[in-house]
This record gives sequence, structure tokens and C-alpha cells, in this order.
Amino acid sequence: MLDVIVSNMALTWLITAVALGIAELLIPGVFLIFVAIAAAVLAAVTFAFPDLPLAVQLAVFGAWSVMTVMIGQSWYRDYPVHTSDPMLNDRAARLVGEQVVVTTPIVAGRGRIRIGDGEWPATGPDTPEGTTVRIVKFDGVTAVVERT
Repeated sequence: MLDVIVSNMALTWLITAVALGIAELLIPGVFLIFVAIAAAVLAAVTFAFPDLPLAVQLAVFGAWSVMTVMIGQSWYRDYPVHTSDPMLNDRAARLVGEQVVVTTPIVAGRGRIRIGDGEWPATGPDTPEGTTVRIVKFDGVTAVVERT
């Protein structure tokens, strides 16, 4: 079986490309598709040059993988995916503007607020417990608040 695989590396690289493409569909991450493209290119190269040593094939695969990932990064930077909800995956940004309640008084600029069912660290002007404040921004995991 190993002899068949080694003797027909073009088919092996093509199967690898298809498997990586299917994996990208099942577990989307916009990364495996570029490695799949590299494997498909190598399938074409090994079809044209069937006696290419395995070490050279792996080097070519590595080079094409790096190149296709860099092209993909450039593409997504130049042509970002637009959405009707640009903060879809940015939970903190979605909370900016929300009114929340201070649970631990903000003293000397530090305290805690309730967001949903959890408490978060907060910074802002000195504010007593139970006061409603508005989230202005996040500094890491700390909410920056102002009085409403």
C-alpha cells in the first residue's frame, strides 16, 4: 500500500488537498483552505515531475503553504468581510453604551459593576454602590464607566 502511495504522490497530494478542503468546510477557520491550495499546487507539480524527491516535495509544500497564507492574509486585509453587525464577535464593544449598576463602590477610581449575571472590574469616578453608570469603553477586561 505504501508503495502505491509513494509511486503516485500526485494523487496523494490531491487527496490531501481535498481532505484539507473538507476539513475547512467542517471546521471553518479560514486557514486550512490556503494549505489545501498549496497541496493542490503540489499535486500539479508532482504530476508534471513524478520523480521529485519527497524532501523536495515537502519543501515545496511548505513554501507554497507560507505563500498562500500570506496571500490570504493580504486578501482579507484589503477586502474585509462586511457584515450588518460589525461587533458580532466583540462582546466588550457590544457592551459600550450599556447602563449597568455598581456592585462594589468605585473608590479611588476602582470598583466593580454587574454586567448580566457577572461582576466585572470597573474604573471611573468615585461612585456609591447601587448607582447606575454607563460603560464608555473597555481597557482589557476592565470597564471604563461614567455616571449617567
